[in-house]
Amino acid sequence: MKIAIIGGTGHIGSYLTPLLVEAGHEVTCISRNQRKPYREHAAWGVVTYLTLDRVAEEQSGTFGERIARLEAEALIDLTCFYPQSAEHLANALRGRVGHLLHCGTIWVHGPSAVVPTTEEQPRQPFGDYGIRKAAIERWLLAQWKETGLPVTILHPGHLVGPGWAPINPQGNFNPEVFAALRRGMEVRIPHFGMETVHHVHAEDVAQAFLLALKHRNIALGESFHVVSAAAITLRGYAEQMAAWFQQPARLRFVPWDEWKLGVSARDAAVTEDHIRHSPHCSIQKARSLLGYESRYTSLQAVQESVGWLMKNGIIS
Repeated sequence: MKIAIIGGTGHIGSYLTPLLVEAGHEVTCISRNQRKPYREHAAWGVVTYLTLDRVAEEQSGTFGERIARLEAEALIDLTCFYPQSAEHLANALRGRVGHLLHCGTIWVHGPSAVVPTTEEQPRQPFGDYGIRKAAIERWLLAQWKETGLPVTILHPGHLVGPGWAPINPQGNFNPEVFAALRRGMEVRIPHFGMETVHHVHAEDVAQAFLLALKHRNIALGESFHVVSAAAITLRGYAEQMAAWFQQPARLRFVPWDEWKLGVSARDAAVTEDHIRHSPHCSIQKARSLLGYESRYTSLQAVQESVGWLMKNGIIS
C-alpha cells in the first residue's frame, strides 16, 4: 500500500517506518524537521520525506489538505495531541483514505478500578493529557459509527527503547535512579512501592500498527491496548533492576509528602502522575483480534534501554 506516517522518525516511527518498508509498502514520512531516527536501517534510504510544521499548518488551515493530497491508502498519525487536530485531519481525509490509524495512550483510562484494565472499561481520565486524548478517542470512534470514518486507535503504555530514558522505579525519567541501583546505593521509593507502571518497547508498538493494517476489517472502529504482557510494581521493578546490576536492592519506602521533598519539582510531578494512574492494562483484545504478542517483557525492554544509556555514558 501507499502509506503516510506522521511522526515517522520519532520513538515509535523509528521502528514502524522500517517495518512498513520491509513489508513492501510505499512510505511517506512526515515530520516537523529532518531529525535522525533512533535506529539505523537501510529503509531510510527509500522513504519519501515531507517536512511539515503541524502546528503552523493547522493554524493556517492547510495541514489536513496537504496530507490528503498525498493520496495515501492508509495514514498513521503518531503526533495528534489535541481534539481540534484530530477533527481537522479527519475532516480533510473523509472519503479520501482507506484507513486512519491514530496513536492514543493508556492514559485515557485514568486510575485503574479493575485490573487488568480492558478497553471496554469506562473512561475516567484526569490531567490535561489524558483528558485530551480520551476526547480524541471518543470523537474518532463516534465518527466511525456515525459517518464510517475508517479509524483504528492503538493505546501504548510507557514507551521504551534505546535512545531515551525509560520510566524508572521511582515513576519518573531521572536516569540517576538507575545509576544508584547500579552502584548498590539506597533508592527512596514513594509509599510502599506497590503502585504499577506498564512499559512497552517501541518495536512492539510498531508491530501492533502493522497488525492493525493487516487486519483492517477487524480493526476498524476499535481501540487496542499495546503494552507488555504484564505491568510491574515500583518495588518489584527496583528489586529486579538491582539484581540485573548484580547488586542488593537497598530500598527505603517513604511517605509521599516526605519523598517529594527529596527530588526536583519536575520529578515529583511526573512520579505523582504515574503513581496516581498506576496502569495495568490487558492485551487480550489485541491478542485475540490482531494476533499481537509483546516480544519484550517490561524488564527486557527497560534493560535494553538502560544498556544503551550506560554505553553512552548517561548512566555512570
